[in-house]
Amino acid sequence: MVRKAYKMKLIEGNEKEYQKRHAEIWPEMIKMIKEDGISNYSIFWDRETNYLFSYMEVEDDRSDKAMAANNLRNKWWAYMKDIMVTNADNSPVSIGLEEMFHLG
Repeated sequence: MVRKAYKMKLIEGNEKEYQKRHAEIWPEMIKMIKEDGISNYSIFWDRETNYLFSYMEVEDDRSDKAMAANNLRNKWWAYMKDIMVTNADNSPVSIGLEEMFHLG
């Protein structure tokens, strides 16, 4: 199991909409995440900076990379692009974080 963490930027004023969209996450999206070997997935919000902190555990380093090429994932990114800082392909600008400490 590999632990992954990322930070992403939420556009100010979209906090409630972001929460709403995730509360109504598509069932096929949940299925895809699980099938791609991703578990223990959480997203936290830093109110002061409007950064989102994403944490997940993946079966191996390839799990989350394989998911990025998925059409359903691309559809989700297009759905979320109006409330997040995104790249040209609609993917959220996502900065990988380096693990500095873990107590297991």
